Amino acid sequence: MNRLALLSLLLSPLATLFAADAPKPSIVYFLIDDLGYADCGFNGGKNIRTPNIDKLAKAGAVLESFYVQPVCSPTRAALLTGRYATHTGVYTVVRPGAPWGLPLSERTLPQALREAGYTTAICGKWHLGEFQPEYTPTHRGFDQQYGHMFGMLDYFTKMRGDQRDWYRNDKPSADDGYTTHLVAKEARRIIAEKPADKPLFLYVPFNGIHSPNQVPESYKEPYKSLPEPRRTIAGMLAAVDEAIGQITAALDEKGLRKDTLIIFSSDNGGPGPGRTTMNTPLRAGKGTIYEGGIRVAAFANWPGKIAADTRIKEPMHAVDWYPTLLKLAGASVDQKLPPDGLDIWPVLTQGAKSPHDALLLHGTSLGKAAIRMGDWKLLLNASEKDAEEVPADDAKATGSVELYNLADDIAESKNLAASQPEKVKELRTRLASFLKGAVPPGQDAAAKRKAAK
Repeated sequence: MNRLALLSLLLSPLATLFAADAPKPSIVYFLIDDLGYADCGFNGGKNIRTPNIDKLAKAGAVLESFYVQPVCSPTRAALLTGRYATHTGVYTVVRPGAPWGLPLSERTLPQALREAGYTTAICGKWHLGEFQPEYTPTHRGFDQQYGHMFGMLDYFTKMRGDQRDWYRNDKPSADDGYTTHLVAKEARRIIAEKPADKPLFLYVPFNGIHSPNQVPESYKEPYKSLPEPRRTIAGMLAAVDEAIGQITAALDEKGLRKDTLIIFSSDNGGPGPGRTTMNTPLRAGKGTIYEGGIRVAAFANWPGKIAADTRIKEPMHAVDWYPTLLKLAGASVDQKLPPDGLDIWPVLTQGAKSPHDALLLHGTSLGKAAIRMGDWKLLLNASEKDAEEVPADDAKATGSVELYNLADDIAESKNLAASQPEKVKELRTRLASFLKGAVPPGQDAAAKRKAAK
């Protein structure tokens, strides 16, 4: 054994000890609503200035193949449980007043982190149910809650139809102001008041840049050359960028920045690509299982832990953050309902390959699903408008079949299904294994319970 190998062997127990004694990181997750893949400068954006977001991305690792669900609620469920929609039943949006939400049987990320000694807070949009108190954020692991339960609220009045949707600790709040500004202000307060003896998990799911398209006029002023609705979207994203800069500055002021992992992503692809948002070079947008609907702008930043100015092409999914963060936090991963996600820390820090042999990319209804294996992607019953609901047996979905090699065709323009029958067969078999035993949509289960009463 050479001297270097011997020294490594002798030091390895010490390295393990120091790692075990290392302080737990604080975690800040910025989730942007309806952001396009190429809206921000770090991912190719040209006509909207996002200096604070781009600075964080430049100082960390951009995740070029980060996948989520096609719409709001399913992505939030995947992120907070580490489990695919086929296991949570959250395939589509939880509507206001709907008698369902993220199942109470699911262990959530804030619950697990709180068990590990974290203080936990959400500032922004929940969107996982509120028809009973048990479904609201402070009952799902968050010590503090601020913001709204659903989407599509007025940014100024907080009204959605005839109902105000703004809460503090799940109780109605009368706070006045532009929602993006209020979310930033509350996040800064939480950081400033963080207990010295506890790491922080701060989840910041902005309602920006989701419709309705509203922003103070001053934010639109620099974008007079852009047509509507793109001009207002630019102002809304500028406001979100400003908020992220303020929240990051609060971490610096508190002396937390070097011990904080910052994660950034959209909750789905941008809607109205080319007119409202930009998903270039991806096909289609929000609500679809094409890349433009489920592959989103994302990065991870932790000074000294994640190398700066790097771009990672390995595929990963929102479900992967759950086990990754639990491991970093020293939280137990022993639970009744096992995560579908896998630890991606080696991918982020060591240049490792994706831990997945395949990723399930499920649509908003049963029968509409895709799978990515390596560079290959197979889609069943895809639609650019996501207009059809295709009923089908989980493992025997029939209808349109599309096959693309994303390494050669990121825009999914050349369907290779007819010329690659063996590859289609291979991916369909693997997809069927993912879909076997898929639970029914939560809204359907709720309807059945109501009918049985």
